Formats: sequence, C-alpha cells, structure tokens
Amino acid sequence: MKILVTGGAGYIGSHTCKALALAGHEVRVYDNLSTGFRDLVKWGDLVEGDILDTERLKACLRAWQPDGIIHFAAFSQVGESVSNPGKYIHNNVAGTLSILESMRETGVRNIVVSSTAAVYGIPERCPITEDMTTAPINPYGETKLFMEWMLADFARAYGLSWTALRYFNAAGADPEGECGECHMPETHLIPRVLMAMTGELADFRIMGDDYPTPDGTCIRDYIHVTDLAAAHVLAAERLCRGEAGQGISLNLGTGTGISVREILQAAEQVTGQSLSYETGPRRAGDPPVLVADGSSARKLLNWTVRRSSVDEIIRDAWSWHTSGRHLILNT
Repeated sequence: MKILVTGGAGYIGSHTCKALALAGHEVRVYDNLSTGFRDLVKWGDLVEGDILDTERLKACLRAWQPDGIIHFAAFSQVGESVSNPGKYIHNNVAGTLSILESMRETGVRNIVVSSTAAVYGIPERCPITEDMTTAPINPYGETKLFMEWMLADFARAYGLSWTALRYFNAAGADPEGECGECHMPETHLIPRVLMAMTGELADFRIMGDDYPTPDGTCIRDYIHVTDLAAAHVLAAERLCRGEAGQGISLNLGTGTGISVREILQAAEQVTGQSLSYETGPRRAGDPPVLVADGSSARKLLNWTVRRSSVDEIIRDAWSWHTSGRHLILNT
C-alpha cells in the first residue's frame, strides 16, 4: 500500500509509520510540525503542510495517489480542550473536513482515523463496548465524535470507506528506541512520573484522589503504542483489500484497568526509583473509569495485544526517557 499519514511526525503517528514500513508499505508523512518532530520522520518522505490547507493537501494527494490515509493530525489534551474549545473545534473538526473534501475531490477512498475512548464520556458500565452510548464530557471527546459522524456522512454520500479506532491510554515507546513520547507540555501520566523521577519535573501531583474507585484515583486502560500502531496497519490493510464495507468504529484496549496509584507503584518497581508526590484537585473533564472491550478489533482485524503489560510499557518508556532522545527532539 501507499499510505499518507497525517500527523506522522507525532507520537503515535511515528510509531505507525515504522510499523507500516516494516510491513512493506510505502509511507509519506503530512505534518505541519506544530507538535510533531522532523527527527521522528524516519520511515517515509515528509510533506510539510497543515490539514487546514486544503489546496496543498489536494495537491499532495493528486501527486502521490495514495491507497489510503491514516489521520493523526488532531489536538488531544483534555484539559486544554476545556479551556480552549475553539482550538479543538477548528483543528479537529474543520481539519478533518478538509481531509475528507480533499479525498472526495482526488478519488482517495480509504481512511483510518485516530479516535478516542473520550467519546463515551462517563460510561454506563465497564468494560466499554462500541454499542454503548456516546456522550463525551469534554470538547476533545466531542470533536472526535463529530469526526466519526463526518466519516459516516461522507461514506453514505460518496462511498468513502473508513475505520475509526477508539483507543484508550497510549503509553510506552518503541522497544528499539527509534521513537517515543515527547509532548510540550507533557500531560500524560507515565512520562510525567518518569520526568519526576529524573528531576526534569520539579513536583508531581495526583490529579484527584476522591473518585469512586477502590483507591480514589482514576482508572485507565493502558495500551502500548506499538500495539496501537499494529492495529492501524491492520485496519488500513483491511480497507485497501475492500473488506471493510463503508465504515466502523472499534475500541483498542487491553480490558484491564489500572489506577493512577497502581501506575506509580509499578513505575517504582520497574525503575528502582522512588517518587515523592502530592495530591491536587481533579482535572476538568476526567471520567473516573475507562476500560475497553477490545474484542471486536481482535476479531475483525486479527489484532493481538503483544506488549501492553504495565511493566513492559513502563520499561520501554523508561528506556526512551533515560536515553535522552526526548530532550534532543526539543532542541
């Protein structure tokens, strides 16, 4: 396949580019480098461009004629979406519309989209299945759900074929150290824990310890980024083989929930480092529990979770972090 990866210079996008290349596919990255890194574009050529620049995007599609698109170019910080919803609506919704219009005009029919467990809001039960009510409680989740609705609309109107992958908490790093997590600012739990252990973060706070969970902290389903990348490759291959019909949304998760406190304990055990922390107020927009039922993805994509034990996730993230590669990306 020839696959254009929007946001391919970012965290999950770069891991997916590597997985595509290892599977024998041809990759091209389309990224404006606003949050991604040029040094993470190692498995295909880079086209610098914004997804909101529809004319440039159409020119890229016409010139290269990919078999499909994998779309990661969306903002993803829950707290920021609450304080700055317009930024998320503009990029995530209008940017996806630009991609869909560009596909329609250039004849590209297949797209895999990065979605999220945030579309479910506070779920009625766990583990979460795809047929459960979608009721996001923050603008980030709302924009991702609207992206899925647009996919369905374009599929009905123009014959687009799509898959939206609703994944839960991406974590970890490439086991070979070629790419990893680096955000500015960093908001994700595991890298913040590791930053606190190495002294890069002056203090660490648990954001809320009064949730209705056994230890009072949020419970999440953590999945290794390489397992996520593999699912994107399988979804794109299924689309390009013409096996997917018009479209479907699939959960990507392990089915195991782990609390914030349990992550801290695991990090101390894996790294041999101790962690001092304080407790702060809840972060706006955070549901107490999000755990996936990923059986549909395993069945339809023939997808296997291989590296998503907590110890493996933290071990790979720690190796990436202590290598200093994340600091080089920031220079």
